[in-house]
Amino acid sequence: MDFNLTEDQRIFADSVRRFAEEHLAAGALERAHRPGFPYDVAQLMAQQGLLGITIPEKDGGQGGTLMDAVLAIEQVALVCPRSADVVQAGNFGPIRTFAEYATPEQKARWLPDLLAGKNAISLGMSEPEAGSAATELRTTARLDGDHYVVNGSKVFGTHSAEASLYLIYLRFGPGIDGIGSVLIERGTPGFTVGQPSRFLNGEEWSTLYFEDCRVPKENLLLGPGGFKKQIAAFNAERVGNTARSLAVGRYAFERAKEHAATRRQFGRTLSEFQGIQWKFAEMALKLESAQLLLYRAAVNADRGLPSPYETTLAKLACNQAGFDAANEAVQIMGGTGFSEESLVEYCMRRCRGWMIAGGSIEMMKNRLAEEVFGRRFSQRPPRPTAAPDAARAAE
Repeated sequence: MDFNLTEDQRIFADSVRRFAEEHLAAGALERAHRPGFPYDVAQLMAQQGLLGITIPEKDGGQGGTLMDAVLAIEQVALVCPRSADVVQAGNFGPIRTFAEYATPEQKARWLPDLLAGKNAISLGMSEPEAGSAATELRTTARLDGDHYVVNGSKVFGTHSAEASLYLIYLRFGPGIDGIGSVLIERGTPGFTVGQPSRFLNGEEWSTLYFEDCRVPKENLLLGPGGFKKQIAAFNAERVGNTARSLAVGRYAFERAKEHAATRRQFGRTLSEFQGIQWKFAEMALKLESAQLLLYRAAVNADRGLPSPYETTLAKLACNQAGFDAANEAVQIMGGTGFSEESLVEYCMRRCRGWMIAGGSIEMMKNRLAEEVFGRRFSQRPPRPTAAPDAARAAE
């Protein structure tokens, strides 16, 4: 079993790192605090072949592996944490689901601009009453002639404030088998993008409103019964989330290491204090362990879509390791780390968000427990049973 990158992977990682240092290092701090999707970075990455890495060449992508995309996120994040979001948007999440299941006509219509960094696609899954319990969504689609009539709303979508295309999970009928998805363009009559709101990490999102929104039948992505396919593809989103958590945490680790090696207190550098040394030892252990789980999930996923179990393990480990590293980096760097003049506090806020997005760490633990015991543990309350008198009366 070889734990080293292949020669091709090392060459690719080195080329991405050189690109990031040449084009993204300058302005990294300002970029992190600038709202909106960085289309300038996206178009630059498109020219470098960093969008659509895992999408087949026949569809306009690079025909690479999921591991290649993970390496790209890592190398970009080590130079400019904010720009790693663009690698994520161009390779994971809704664009990956779209590329997996879209018709040739749909790909021809939307993929070129997405892969050129000119447009962005946003996922509409969460609703005011459906978060972790995604199957409880209430946004509906009713077939009416050559259109689906969509009604409902979505919240918390990444890039929802500025995207041009939206992959919307909705309900065609009752139960899990009634769930599928459609593609809706910004500007479609009956579709309104609300005013932007801000997360703690500075990222903006908008509530999406659908009121008798008429969507052409040819915009159907996955019809009734498509939920399981959508969730299977969503594991690729989790790999991207996982990779960013780890990479951004490692960025903070490296900045804190530089600080501890040069900052002097009481006549010696911070690195000479045992309390600081132990912090770095614990961070290194968590980061290295989580990276192995991430690489296993990514490499094995290149045989198909990611394994839910391996992806869950990797997400839980990387979310926690990334946040712990960034949080400790803030503490080690003191006022410098806590200041917006440093990207370390930004890394902490970003990592904290990924412990919620893409499946909370609590949901990941529930999923792992099901694997351990080989059974499903429903989080819903048991159905009420009939009272004895009512049961006898029914007889």
